Amino acid sequence: MPARSDRMRLGAFLYPGGHHVAAWRHPSAQADAGVNAAHYRRIARTAEAAKFDLIFLADGVAVRGEDIDALSRTAIRYVGQFEPLTLLSHLAAVTERIGLVATASTTYNEPFHVARKFASLDHLSEGRAGWNLVTSADPREAWNFSRESHLAHAHRYARAEEFVDVVRGLWDSYADDAFVRDRDSGRFFDPDRLHLLAHEGAHFSVRGPLNVPRPPQGHPVVVQAGSSEAGKALAARTAEIIFTAQTTLADATAFYADVKGRMAGFGRDPDHLKIMPGAFPVVGRTEGEAQDRYGELQELIHPVVGRSLLEQLAGADLSAYPDEALVPDLPETEGGKSRQALMLTLARRDGLTIRELYLRIAGARGHWTLVGTPGQIADALHERFEAHGADGFNIMPPTLPGGLDDFATLVIPELQRRGLFRTDYEGRTLRENLGLPRPSHRHPATAMRVPAAP
Repeated sequence: MPARSDRMRLGAFLYPGGHHVAAWRHPSAQADAGVNAAHYRRIARTAEAAKFDLIFLADGVAVRGEDIDALSRTAIRYVGQFEPLTLLSHLAAVTERIGLVATASTTYNEPFHVARKFASLDHLSEGRAGWNLVTSADPREAWNFSRESHLAHAHRYARAEEFVDVVRGLWDSYADDAFVRDRDSGRFFDPDRLHLLAHEGAHFSVRGPLNVPRPPQGHPVVVQAGSSEAGKALAARTAEIIFTAQTTLADATAFYADVKGRMAGFGRDPDHLKIMPGAFPVVGRTEGEAQDRYGELQELIHPVVGRSLLEQLAGADLSAYPDEALVPDLPETEGGKSRQALMLTLARRDGLTIRELYLRIAGARGHWTLVGTPGQIADALHERFEAHGADGFNIMPPTLPGGLDDFATLVIPELQRRGLFRTDYEGRTLRENLGLPRPSHRHPATAMRVPAAP
């Protein structure tokens, strides 16, 4: 691989009080973070001052878990937190340059809803919106949408493939210059610059047009999270950022080469997809301080919460096994296949018991855990970036606000000193700052007149 001439991309992945499963219990964390707007304003401004490319909000449309004891002891299972697009609309008003990315599932949404909401956010933020396209992995979500059972994995991805095409088609409902707003002629928009989608497919029938002008970025940046075979194929065709989880350099470089290598088959430039795996950094001014900080968080894990988190990610009931038993073989899940595979890989590779595995994943949930000094963490990120194992990283602070403050004030200056990360934003839109092209309108001057409704 040639030496890199580009710079690292960084996302700030904001879980309410931090990513560690016990973060809310730590005295430095904001315990009510999930519904504290002032808290989010503060950390969004911190991330923008540090020149992060984007802030990222995950989402689920169900409380994840049935064990009430475990649920009542955690803050990271979509219990007690804002809906992300509403929150990002608020944060758009108190930031100027940082990207605003939120998750919206293709399983329990309709394309028109998603297209309209993210187009609106792109206008509100003057071109900083991104959509994290996911297929819902949690079967409990089905129960909130008049379904008794979850859609099968293959069906979810087939739906997602068509879903994203419909959304992008709706974003192209109008040419960029369609809205002339000419008072003298009385013409609000040029009817020759309107395109009727008229989509008919296996999963969706969507007439269009969208009732929001074309977004400032043309299309909000499309993000995808997932590492299954179906997920990689979808990302290679449609995504501009992919969030993923690899814990070793070998796995990271293999994933990077695999996904980038698929893009030519879709007529895409590999530079137009930024691979940004999750990284969970615990930073200390000395190595001992970093280890102590990590230990403090690990001591706060309630065993009920640790085991429940493992069962959620593994997609299996482990109640028949004691904590000191080796992790058993697990039945195939219709939930998140790549995350279940990651859990099993960790367990088999290191011979972990159930307790050892839930302690291992309590912070990063299978993402890359880094505990060390600013220089040590910068070294690790630098190595993976230069080896073409990543184009950047989605930083997962262990606690908030403190974990983000530590990374912003200690690690980012070290990355900047090495010339790996920007000292100022390159542009005003998320696309400009990521170095991504603005999509051209796909239907120039060939509008279809909208027929009268029947």
